[in-house]
Amino acid sequence: MSEHIQATQERMDKSLTALRKELAAVRAGRANPALLDKIIVDYYGTPTPVTQMASVTAPEPRMLIIQPWDKGTLASIERAIQKSDLGLTPNTDGSVIRLNVPQLTTERRQELTKYIKKIAEESRVAVRNVRRDVNEEVKKAEKQSLLSEDESRRLQEKIQEVTDHAVAEIDRLLAVKEKELLEV
Repeated sequence: MSEHIQATQERMDKSLTALRKELAAVRAGRANPALLDKIIVDYYGTPTPVTQMASVTAPEPRMLIIQPWDKGTLASIERAIQKSDLGLTPNTDGSVIRLNVPQLTTERRQELTKYIKKIAEESRVAVRNVRRDVNEEVKKAEKQSLLSEDESRRLQEKIQEVTDHAVAEIDRLLAVKEKELLEV
């Protein structure tokens, strides 16, 4: 019985972890090394994330410094950043890349707010799908007389509690990121 609850919790936690990563990668006007998590560079024929090829630091609130471990990859990293949807222009001095993160415009803030609401809704849907799948397993076990009707009902109530908790966490994460985006 508790293995259903634990499995449900683990699957919902994976959705929350994915949402946290997505939200961290959304630019909120502040320099954050997580902005570069999705930037993939062709490293001698192998697609590699920038964060695995260089140290990324934020020495100032509006600047990122990327210091590649292999100087030969500087141009590749620069090209990958230019091709990305970040809208940032890299400045290179031969050994490091500097990225100035400009202040967000009101329009861009609104676009990003819509985007984060969309990914939060996708997370809610994923959590509800987990609930549906586990509830179907519980009902199947009840039909096969592996669980009594009361046990089945209790288990479904517990699953709903876990779901409510996960949805509340999604809403909290969304509210925090929204507030961060809308701060001027």
